[in-house]
Amino acid sequence: MEGAYNVALAKVIYPNSLFDNKYLYYLLHTPIFQHPIKMISRSAQNGFNKGDLSPIKLPVPPYEEQFRISEKLDELFSELDFGAQELKTAQVKLKHYRQSLLKSAVEGALTQKWRDDNKDKIEETGKELLNRILIERKQRWEQEKLAEFKEKGKKPPKNWQDKYPEPVQPDTTDLPELPEGWVWASMSQISHIQGGIQKQPKRRPVENKYPFLRVANVYRNELRLDEIHEIELFGDELQRLSLLKGDILIVEGNGSKSEIGRCAIWNNEIENAVHQNHLIRTRPVLALSKYVALWLNSPAGMDIMSNLAATTSGLYTLSVSKISKVPVPIPSLCEQQMITNKIDTEFDSIDRQVEATALGLKQSEAQRKNILKSAFSGQLVPQDPDDEPASVLLEKIKQERVALAKISKPRKQSKPRKRVELMNTLLEVLTAENDWIDAQNAFQKCGIVDGTSTDRIEEIYTELRKLEKTGRIEIQRQGDFDQLKLTTQDIKED
Repeated sequence: MEGAYNVALAKVIYPNSLFDNKYLYYLLHTPIFQHPIKMISRSAQNGFNKGDLSPIKLPVPPYEEQFRISEKLDELFSELDFGAQELKTAQVKLKHYRQSLLKSAVEGALTQKWRDDNKDKIEETGKELLNRILIERKQRWEQEKLAEFKEKGKKPPKNWQDKYPEPVQPDTTDLPELPEGWVWASMSQISHIQGGIQKQPKRRPVENKYPFLRVANVYRNELRLDEIHEIELFGDELQRLSLLKGDILIVEGNGSKSEIGRCAIWNNEIENAVHQNHLIRTRPVLALSKYVALWLNSPAGMDIMSNLAATTSGLYTLSVSKISKVPVPIPSLCEQQMITNKIDTEFDSIDRQVEATALGLKQSEAQRKNILKSAFSGQLVPQDPDDEPASVLLEKIKQERVALAKISKPRKQSKPRKRVELMNTLLEVLTAENDWIDAQNAFQKCGIVDGTSTDRIEEIYTELRKLEKTGRIEIQRQGDFDQLKLTTQDIKED
């Protein structure tokens, strides 16, 4: 089969009659070859030239022994690969089992037997709990308003309670029927929802600096707090915006559909912490934070938030108003506790099995390295004195190289290469394009690809929202893709 390869690859040409191809393949995967390659340093980008390979010394046994080594490696690695595949299959099954547990938990199937056994002991149904939450919610609002009037030295006006902002009602269209005693509620009904602080030059930490959580700190069911930034706060911002134990942090925007709305519970790991505007804080009233977060991270909760987050720009974005609309199935408080207890127990078991499979894969890889080490140090297979000596083989290789060097090769004409330039901002990309461009292509020209840092994605996402809000870009749907273009006014100004 004819083909071509790019400059990032190196082609190895060897005489088939003198080298067993699988022996060479396995040899090139060992530290004997890989370590010298990794030690090569380039000023701009890691890599090697053809000349870097020549000094590398490789063990060359007789041809017959090469064949015995490669056959033995095939046999041993086949067994290792089978075991590793079994472990990887187990990991996939554990992941699916985790998702099915979440699904059964939020649908009530996980606690069906518990409900049947305790139906006469449940003192407050989900519907009654929701009514109590709504009363508590309104009372808290009234207390806050009265405190506000008192601070301003004003007397509450007539009918001031009528200005109470009623929470959003849940849209139960297409939602499944819930078990008896459960009820659908909106996030607006069961929690206080708050946006975060936008990072600005005036927020550079100087005197009143406090821990500042970013999207990079919040993952699904997990907080990563190894790198915490700081931000300057003013006035009563700390009192109003600091995180409290039990708060749920939800990621507002992301380039990946599967990551939108990922959330984790804040357990006051760091005192006086606040959060950025790309995180949304929800503070459940009476309902268990653990249960609410469990629902939001379940397959059904993720689907709902993903649908709410869809935009025409190609990025997914949530907001305080969108989170307010998210429906949540509410059972009784005691059943919420039972659900979270069962999930904790099952997840602990799953985590232990995941750790065991990861350890098994690690041990398999270590065993593979040990086998390769013994293979290329002459310890894996027995030597045969009747094999043609390696010195004779090396002489044949030398003669083959001399013969190849005498063959002249036609020179290939070089073709001009296309160069894709990365730009710093989306505005630069759209200005340079001066026409419609696929949103994904525009993001790629800004350097947004698999593995791009969360901070960089946030930066481009923020710029896109700003350009869209100020009317500086047009967005149109083209088939399955969105396209972007600078408005005519912006093009003229540029």
